[in-house]
Amino acid sequence: MAHLTIIGGGLAGSEAAWQSARRGIDVTLLEMKPRHYSEAHQLPGLAELVCSNSLRGSGMNNAVGCLKEELRRADTLFMQAADATAVPAGGALAVDRQAFSDFITEKIEQHPRIALRREEVTTLPENGAVIIASGPLTSNALAKQIAALTGEEDLYFYDAIAPIISADSIDFTIAWRASRYDKGDADYVNCPMDEQQYRAFVAELIKADKVPARDFEKMIHFEGCMPIEEMAARGEQTLAFGPMKPVGLPDPRTGREPYAVVQLRQDNRHATSYNIVGFQTKLTYPEQRRIFRTIPGLEQAEFERLGSVHRNTFINAPRCLNGRLQLKSAPRLYFAGQITGVEGYVESAACGFLAGLIASADLLGQTLELPPDVTACGALLGHLRNSDTDFQPQNVNYGLFPPLNGGKMKRANRRLALAERALVAWEAWLPQIRESLHD
Repeated sequence: MAHLTIIGGGLAGSEAAWQSARRGIDVTLLEMKPRHYSEAHQLPGLAELVCSNSLRGSGMNNAVGCLKEELRRADTLFMQAADATAVPAGGALAVDRQAFSDFITEKIEQHPRIALRREEVTTLPENGAVIIASGPLTSNALAKQIAALTGEEDLYFYDAIAPIISADSIDFTIAWRASRYDKGDADYVNCPMDEQQYRAFVAELIKADKVPARDFEKMIHFEGCMPIEEMAARGEQTLAFGPMKPVGLPDPRTGREPYAVVQLRQDNRHATSYNIVGFQTKLTYPEQRRIFRTIPGLEQAEFERLGSVHRNTFINAPRCLNGRLQLKSAPRLYFAGQITGVEGYVESAACGFLAGLIASADLLGQTLELPPDVTACGALLGHLRNSDTDFQPQNVNYGLFPPLNGGKMKRANRRLALAERALVAWEAWLPQIRESLHD
């Protein structure tokens, strides 16, 4: 009988175990709680939601709503638990944290093909198929093992993320495309500030509300991932001589260099998304929206991802993994969840779902076509496979989807059209995974 070992009983590991067991695989699921807890975990059960109890928006105007609908239609354990334990949350899907964990724990413990072992893994199994789903707070001992396999340069412990903005929400009557000193192509979008705008912007950054660091996230900020507000606090001119320096960027409307410039860089191959260069931040999400929309040219900015700096162990997936979540140097090892570079509860569960399907098919000698790129799950796999810039963890967003054919559409209509296309393709893909069930 085919056997699979899964390390980590979080959202990804639990879903991978469930999907594999339903396809006739004997699974050993290794979870270190309650013998050992990370600095962030408190509940003894599986699939603990460490931070918020929200699974974010339910509507198709947000890509995570489309992703949840795909997982619901695939009858994932994650969505069974979410729908069964939902609590009122307006347009979002939120759950009772304890009940959600209890639901998944009970299902896993009762499945006859899953052996749940409560022990910390410090050494990877030497043989057999393994899914590593140890999460963003992977223990030091296991992280050292992973680093030995991936290379130290491809394992990261801190996440420095700048906001990403939808390209069609940038006002190009103010912003312009150019590279500094016109070297190379016009690869950057530039937003100018005069002196008064710059000084007001810096003042707002300094006094803005910040996300307090949790104990397990406390760190000395490295110069390469210094939050923008920390730089601003060093002195009023720090940003003007740093990420907002205007030299070599004359404003075509005036022919003169502005007092300061905010630069945006293309973030996906479709040029539908741009990140704000050097703007990693620990500002709260409302403050990011408020303050960054004061940047000339970004007054109507639509954020596909907001910025953050936090503790997060993850690998450089495009370099380390093949397109099927396998380690290139050791294909018997699969990775799933946030350690791959997906961000968020729903994305982590989706990655576990895919890893469970892929590993099961490989063990059984079956052919499994991956979900189409136009689906939310396919877009996530594409992010892990084809990073266009420096690889960073991402929530699912419509900027990861291949663009629609045809003319320009209003943003809301375009997002609904992307979701409709995704779900049609998803329904066409589902029969192959339903046929593999052994229930």
